[in-house]
Amino acid sequence: MPYIDNARFDVSIIGAGPAGLSAAYILAKNGLKVVVLERGRTPGSKNLYGGRVYAKPLEEIYENLRNEAPIERWVKKERFSIMSRGELFTVEYSSQDSTSFVAYLSKLTNWMAQKAEEAGAVIVTDVRVDKLYLEDGVVKGVVSGDDILKTDVVIDAEGVNRLILERLGLVEKLNPSQVALGLKQVIRLDPVKIEARLGLSPGEGLAWLIIGQPTGFLPGGAFIYTNSSTISIGFVVFLDEACKRATKHVFDILEEFKQTPTIKNIISDGVLVEYGAHLTPEAGLDMSPPKLYSDGLLVVGDAAGLLLNLGYTIRGVDFAAYSGYLAAKTILKAHSEGSYRKENLSLYQKLLEESFIMKELRRHRGISKILKSSEVFTEYPEILISMVGKLFQIQDSSPTLIQALRESIKGKTSLVRILWSMFKMVRAI
Repeated sequence: MPYIDNARFDVSIIGAGPAGLSAAYILAKNGLKVVVLERGRTPGSKNLYGGRVYAKPLEEIYENLRNEAPIERWVKKERFSIMSRGELFTVEYSSQDSTSFVAYLSKLTNWMAQKAEEAGAVIVTDVRVDKLYLEDGVVKGVVSGDDILKTDVVIDAEGVNRLILERLGLVEKLNPSQVALGLKQVIRLDPVKIEARLGLSPGEGLAWLIIGQPTGFLPGGAFIYTNSSTISIGFVVFLDEACKRATKHVFDILEEFKQTPTIKNIISDGVLVEYGAHLTPEAGLDMSPPKLYSDGLLVVGDAAGLLLNLGYTIRGVDFAAYSGYLAAKTILKAHSEGSYRKENLSLYQKLLEESFIMKELRRHRGISKILKSSEVFTEYPEILISMVGKLFQIQDSSPTLIQALRESIKGKTSLVRILWSMFKMVRAI
């Protein structure tokens, strides 16, 4: 890192994602000298997510978020569907207000990077951090190749692939049961067609989650998010279940989903402009390092396992950004006290525990086990679609609800088992 060798920084941050950039912005804004080291060519170029961001946590960090951030659409409609045999059962919620928006993560992180640089932070791209630099067991900077950059404290915002923490022995190597694989395509489509085909008012955003057939009946779910002039479409599947049960390439599963009549009608004459795949943390607190702080080090964002998948919605960007914000507040307090020892940096863990992040993760800790249960994504979608079909596709007589259910579950499962599964799911969610 010869281009920054002569500079003196208080804080080095590994990773220019929402967590690292939010920390950089707050720290630089308060007078600390900050450098962000990003292995991608641009901030956020290594990031991938579905599309939705919950606004309130980010508005605490960025006061003019609503007026300045590159927001595509505010989400005013929520849809949750179960699909089997190309047929859909859908629940929809509409509101005039919105607590979340859709944005390209690359544009959002570039905006965050701009805010951090305006505040005085230095962002260096195309730099791979190999390991942390230690002096007498205390983190004192980072190592990139033969170069050492010494700083008073380091924030690890490297993301889900926690190679640096692994090398330090702070976390075990990732297990497939801890992560999910996300695939995403962005399809350009005229805004008027997006709104007409999805039943939206001009400028209105949609978040649509679908389980069952879209993932090849693997545990996980598909998503559709509406940008201004594109649609983001893809799915997330639990990696361990996909490794055990997938009978075809996940790319082919996504293509089959796009060819189902409902989806094909929506994206017809659209143009594919972007695609990608990425691992996401799914085990939450079960994959979090034992401590998110040590002498001279704080761990934030995906590296800390701070993501919550509830099945009907996913929260990641707001968790990541807010953890970076809390890490920055901790460092500012430690800076005023003149020490970055773990006794001072432990404040970060305390702030996290008091925040919505840990409260949410603890409240919904059991959800990942429910979401991995095979019957939720294999048997139950087929049963529900069959039951609804019997209720609405009437020939000469109309069955009662219980008759339709009994006929649909015959030879597959039992009503008691379904009720027990629903009870466990409701408790977890």
